[in-house]
Amino acid sequence: MQNFIIKITQKNSPLPINERIGCYIITSDLSDKLITQIVDKAHEQTKLVLSAGDSAPELYQNFHTDGFILDCSRSEHPQTEVKAARQKYPHAIIGVISRNRRHEAMLISECEPDFIIFQLWREGLEKNIELLQWYTDLFLIQCAAYPKEEMDLNDIPADFLILPDTDQSVTKI
Repeated sequence: MQNFIIKITQKNSPLPINERIGCYIITSDLSDKLITQIVDKAHEQTKLVLSAGDSAPELYQNFHTDGFILDCSRSEHPQTEVKAARQKYPHAIIGVISRNRRHEAMLISECEPDFIIFQLWREGLEKNIELLQWYTDLFLIQCAAYPKEEMDLNDIPADFLILPDTDQSVTKI
């Protein structure tokens, strides 16, 4: 049974709380005050907070999150980006969004991120599930599935599911 990472999108709602939620994602779309409140509340409950988006490393530094998500899904040189981030931020938890390709997942995993993220869409879902199964069978580095559309998540072979706080299943977990 997977655990959840919740991406905070709502600017005025309570932080979803559940024992299967281990981490929250914040972005620069949120106000500084709200980010501070989320970080404080999550840390009180021994939950992690990661920053994401173009300013993820800056949010990590400015708000003392536990780490950040590095988006390498458009990168031609993901290894270089992951190595540079690991060197610059040696204490950060780093999750890496990969293209949904085996070769790139292997290259990124060689750089030892804390976890790798695969994005999912309904179109091509079966192929992506095969990729996730292959990855979880071969690699020790954990993976997260990030559905970009609403879909059935029951048979997704990932360690974590990344869901927005607006997803109705968040309240049912």
